[in-house]
Amino acid sequence: MIGRAKMRVAVLFTGGKDSTYATYLSLKEGLEVKYLLTMASKNPYSWMFHSVNINATRYQAEAIGIKQILKPTPGERERELNDLKEAIAGIRGEIDGVVSGSISSSYQKNRVDLIAKELGLVSLTPLWGSDPIELLHQMIDAGFEAIITNVAAQGFDQSWLGRKIDASTVDELERLSKRQGINPSGEGGEYESFVLDAPIFKKRIEPVGVEKVWCGSNGYLLIKQVKVVEK
Repeated sequence: MIGRAKMRVAVLFTGGKDSTYATYLSLKEGLEVKYLLTMASKNPYSWMFHSVNINATRYQAEAIGIKQILKPTPGERERELNDLKEAIAGIRGEIDGVVSGSISSSYQKNRVDLIAKELGLVSLTPLWGSDPIELLHQMIDAGFEAIITNVAAQGFDQSWLGRKIDASTVDELERLSKRQGINPSGEGGEYESFVLDAPIFKKRIEPVGVEKVWCGSNGYLLIKQVKVVEK
């Protein structure tokens, strides 16, 4: 079996903090990240993929300097898995494994594991089993700058949209977890994030045109325009 440090991988990349941190850890471990594979779901309620600001991920890929594959999917619950498998199958001759940012969601991990196994690839989940609060602090300490772009759970209001994930935000997420039972990582769909800067970014993302959209008890921050600037 090929040594992990020499493995060629594709990262399932959403532009959020978890998949970006998984990319960071993969590179840090010496893996060769060949592709950032992004599923562009048309379903805002997808169980597997982000949908908000997914088109802006191309600027993140540019900032990181890794080729992105953007694969459209209707986001139907099981069909989206076939679309993911198709996308991975198209590059399996160039990779040895697939990296995902799952932390505790068996639904997501088990399905990626199965797809990888069927295609003869290794499934890697560097964040799996991490304490969500500790993980958020690790990201901040490593120099990750991310904002919250989507909220859909009790305890969140419009003020969370565009909020930077810093130590005070983590403290508040921990309080919401204890009070409302949310997953502080947002892996249950409570919130989504978008990374503006990280140690693996050669350039920084600056949103220059945003719009807040609020519907009853949930909403999202639409990033309409960005600048990719030198650091």
